Amino acid sequence: MARKEMISTSEYTYTVVLEPDEEDGGFTVTCPALPGLVTHGDTIAEARVHAAEAIQGYLESLRKDGAPFPVSEKRSSEAPGEAVHTKP
Repeated sequence: MARKEMISTSEYTYTVVLEPDEEDGGFTVTCPALPGLVTHGDTIAEARVHAAEAIQGYLESLRKDGAPFPVSEKRSSEAPGEAVHTKP
């Protein structure tokens, strides 16, 4: 069963989807707002860390290319799931 969580940077918040990886074990993580972003973790905690790192790298790449950041969700203390904070 897929699990959605919030991953936050100091300026942006993105929803990630954690899905059990039945073939390799652990969890596959995608971010619908960031096309092509896929990462993995052996545990949910590790998947969160990898997701935050992947989002940070994705946004840094966009910044270097002068590309706009995809629309993120507004930060809210009432947002569902858990937030993982990264530095953009």
